[in-house]
Amino acid sequence: MSTLFAVTDFAYSSLLPLGADTTDYRLVTDEGVDVVSGPGGRKFLTIEPEIFTQLTAEAMHDIAHYLRPAHLAQLRSIIEDPLSSPNDRFVAKDLLHNANIAAGGVLPMCQDTGTAIVMGKRGRHVLTDGADEANIARGVYEAYTSLNLRYSQLAPLTVWDERNTGTNLPAQIELYAEDPDGHADAYKFLFMAKGGGSANKSYLYQETKALLNPTSFMRFLDEKLRLIGTSACPPYHLAIVIGGTSAEHALKTAKLASAKYLDNLPSAGSMLAHGFRDVALEAEVLELTRNFGIGAQFGGRYFCHDVRVIRLPRHGASCPVAIAVSCSADRQAVAKITPSGVWLERLETDPARYLPEVTVEDVSDEVVQVDLNRPMSEIREQLSQYPVKTRLSLSGPLVVARDIAHAKIAERLDAGEPMPQYLRDHAVYYAGPAKTPEGYASGSFGPTTAGRMDAYVEKFQAAGGSFVMLAKGNRSGQVTKSCQAYGGFYLGSIGGPAARLAQDCIKKVEVLEYQELGMEAVWRIEVEDFPAFIVVDDKGNDFFAETLKPTLTISRR
Repeated sequence: MSTLFAVTDFAYSSLLPLGADTTDYRLVTDEGVDVVSGPGGRKFLTIEPEIFTQLTAEAMHDIAHYLRPAHLAQLRSIIEDPLSSPNDRFVAKDLLHNANIAAGGVLPMCQDTGTAIVMGKRGRHVLTDGADEANIARGVYEAYTSLNLRYSQLAPLTVWDERNTGTNLPAQIELYAEDPDGHADAYKFLFMAKGGGSANKSYLYQETKALLNPTSFMRFLDEKLRLIGTSACPPYHLAIVIGGTSAEHALKTAKLASAKYLDNLPSAGSMLAHGFRDVALEAEVLELTRNFGIGAQFGGRYFCHDVRVIRLPRHGASCPVAIAVSCSADRQAVAKITPSGVWLERLETDPARYLPEVTVEDVSDEVVQVDLNRPMSEIREQLSQYPVKTRLSLSGPLVVARDIAHAKIAERLDAGEPMPQYLRDHAVYYAGPAKTPEGYASGSFGPTTAGRMDAYVEKFQAAGGSFVMLAKGNRSGQVTKSCQAYGGFYLGSIGGPAARLAQDCIKKVEVLEYQELGMEAVWRIEVEDFPAFIVVDDKGNDFFAETLKPTLTISRR
């Protein structure tokens, strides 16, 4: 027989051999689990249905309010890094303040409290009532309906019509029959809350063997990673997957890697064709991102906290490359149910210990105070005096409108109706609030992705509105051209600190129009010392335009 097609001995390896579990767990409960004897002297773990609901509800609470200690330490390190830009340090400090407020358990860290995603691996000696998925979904329901979280899931009623479910269900629940870590009597979970901003920055590229050399690959990343932009709230945990047995497996692996779920993969490949991490390449990609100039949203080095590069086996005719990020709301936790009880990853409940003793003056350049109570013409005249990247502090009224409200106003303009006066008189903030806790003026109320409203800007500015816009992330060239033509401005708000904005900056919230749209309604809010930066001005300047230009010389040592 030809040696080209010679049969080798059977050998098996998991595609993603996870290695030892080094998680620091806390005990949720030791009730509701038991060990019973079965055939052949085997021992079986029994789990009561309510345990899945209790664990899920507690996990979704924790990841809405707490972060991993390692993530918080990375934010602190940005402030202490002498190479960080002033804006890097300002964003990092604001995110630490936000984490401190969210840890109070009232305001979630981000207003987009996400799609609930649960992955479970059930050992072969685990017995349940068979309704694990429904019991987990009930836990998601209990968390989102009892906490100050936002409902973001839309039920399709027809191909074109949809309605908010009012519960944040459905959740994405995936359960596997697999002995986790080789333990037949264990059930292990990954809980995630994935907001729309970071989920939208998942990319799949179908490449070829020609990409698989250091020079080509780094040139590819230099171009593609810049396209992620800042709308998903950096600094990011960036994951890159090269290869995959299918396109969907590559994308899923990237999501898992962005959650640090694959950190203990092998560090080298073998003929067993399992996935592995390339730690050296991770360091090179991280350095590449630090040279972009994008930084932690408004210029600097910290576009990414860290990078994960996973290499997977592939079909010889396919070379998928998947890219995903976990944003500043780095929301995930692992859990396990074992004979000893129900265990959940221990997240940081006292993030204040990561806050340095610094003042705003230590981390920022000049701060320009902007009084939003003045006529729009005066506000625009003031903004025109300053260059892009100038830090602002906004006080006064803002109008809040996002996707659906913009679509409805565009329909009115198309029908010959005038621009609503509130968009003529006030700056518009692209956002949607979470539920308002008792005793608060607002629920978590951070900015949404600006780019989704790009198509409306020229139409609205031509009609005399939306001259000053406030949101997160970069925008298209058509927005820059419209602002230059009509004398408009786009201000970037820090993506991430929704709880801090609600507690410290938003003093009053009231519905102006479209109350039936819930969080998508048009709101009027009063803000005080609301942080922002000039991103696009009335002269055709765009801060992010320079950061999209690739580096000229790329090499791998």
